[in-house]
Amino acid sequence: MRIGQHILTFGATTAAEFGANAAEAKARGYDSGWTNQQPGSWDPLAVLAAMPDSPPELGTAVVPTYPRHPVVMATEALTAQALTGGKLTLGIGPSHEWVVTEQLGLPYESPARHTREYLEVLRPLLRGEHVKYAGRFFTVDTQLTISAPEPPVLISALGPRMLDVARELADGTIALWVQPALVADYLVPRLGEDARVVVGVTVSITTDADGVRENSARELAIINELPAYRAILDRGGLSGPADTVIAGTEEEVAAELRRFADAGATDLIVNAVGDPRERARALDFVPRVFAG
Repeated sequence: MRIGQHILTFGATTAAEFGANAAEAKARGYDSGWTNQQPGSWDPLAVLAAMPDSPPELGTAVVPTYPRHPVVMATEALTAQALTGGKLTLGIGPSHEWVVTEQLGLPYESPARHTREYLEVLRPLLRGEHVKYAGRFFTVDTQLTISAPEPPVLISALGPRMLDVARELADGTIALWVQPALVADYLVPRLGEDARVVVGVTVSITTDADGVRENSARELAIINELPAYRAILDRGGLSGPADTVIAGTEEEVAAELRRFADAGATDLIVNAVGDPRERARALDFVPRVFAG
């Protein structure tokens, strides 16, 4: 089990702060540090270059595909790969209609087919190949000359069609709002052997687990309105994202994290919640659960 820290969740506003967060993740013993694209916020791939002292792996979880042509994505990814010394794992996904259409004015059509075509263009470009491609969404005839190792590619696959795409064209999935049973019974069987199953988890070491979940339910209410997330919550029999929050004593948190490992998750991305002291305590604790 590899343990990653979500390193852009603590109010960082400068490149120096991003670098400090990454250095802290490395010092805590995390295997990886992860960024994502928040509407109106920093570019996740560009930010990675501001993390010279960081864990062995740096990943995006995720970069939306619709706003970036796959040639642009490949160019940015290989640039980040070169600047980070080969640490990049590229996580991408179609995002949500709320972001793509309502905020950006772009059509959000056939996300599974769009992602399939996207990967059919992206992956050979990352390998340095000349790509000549004509599909429904993309027509490409080009090659990149950036000298950098091909990064692994993960996609945010939750539904059956997206998981088929992940199995056939990616190295695995990045999943949110799931519990261990769904990982074991749904994600792992659909992805097959050797696929990475990267799960984002919200963690709090607290004596008020119910209070943490109630607060999470308020802060994460928008998740229930996003169809892809609502579908995975329903598939897992969950009322909302707060049901996936891991909160309690150190013993309770450790037991729940180990359940993910037993279920077949290969990686966890930890997002600690609470005040600064509580977050630091949780972030310090989680790597020790799997140490040795």
